[in-house]
Amino acid sequence: MARSEKNREDAFVVDIAHIAKSVWQRAWIIALAGILAAALAFGYSAFIITPTYSSSIMLYINNSSIAVGDMSFSISSSEISAAQSLVKTYSVILKNRTTLEQVAEDSGLSYSWDELNAMISAAPVQDTEIMGVTVTCTDAYDAEKIANSISRVLPRRISGIIEGSSMEVVDNAVVNTQKVAPSISKYTATGLILGVLLALIWLVIKALKDNTIHDEDYILNNYDYPILAKVPDLLDVGAKKYSYYRSGTAATKQAGDK
Repeated sequence: MARSEKNREDAFVVDIAHIAKSVWQRAWIIALAGILAAALAFGYSAFIITPTYSSSIMLYINNSSIAVGDMSFSISSSEISAAQSLVKTYSVILKNRTTLEQVAEDSGLSYSWDELNAMISAAPVQDTEIMGVTVTCTDAYDAEKIANSISRVLPRRISGIIEGSSMEVVDNAVVNTQKVAPSISKYTATGLILGVLLALIWLVIKALKDNTIHDEDYILNNYDYPILAKVPDLLDVGAKKYSYYRSGTAATKQAGDK
């Protein structure tokens, strides 16, 4: 019983060693798969994906006294959290159909309001009362035009909807020809990693499914029968290979010279 348990433990160690050896012998497959996957990812990101560009503006939210309908309230410049909550309100006004149609008209571009909506994002700038608006587009010059149109249209819309509120332009948009996406290096690195992992998984599965007897240790660790002899493989004398036999049944795997 103790021998059987020891044999199973030894067999487990041998199997792990066999898998590691099998993978190492085919390391070139892993390297080739990684290189091919990285090349495909590079080509896809560099030549197929349409690059996008961004342009941004910054607007200062000035609300010393605000009235919405019959309700009015005031905030001071120190109440930054209240101003930040207004950024969310202003973002909704910015991205509604009426505002974006005015932006399209002001910019002179032929984008629909829902296309503009997908391009625009707004958020507070570093926990301040300043609202940052970023336009991301496939054309760097269009992104700049749209962003600057927003800086003209949005303050008028805000003051017309919310009494006592105003916005001042802190920074206008400029043309930025540095693309923001895709990141070719990230795509290439991801392709390399995926290629290596897939090749490694395939080789491990292949090794696990390999039930071939590679040496006499496999027989000794898995069966309670001694090896009686090593018989030369007469069908392949030139390769100097041998077949292993155990008592009662032949183990037909060839092994290299000992």
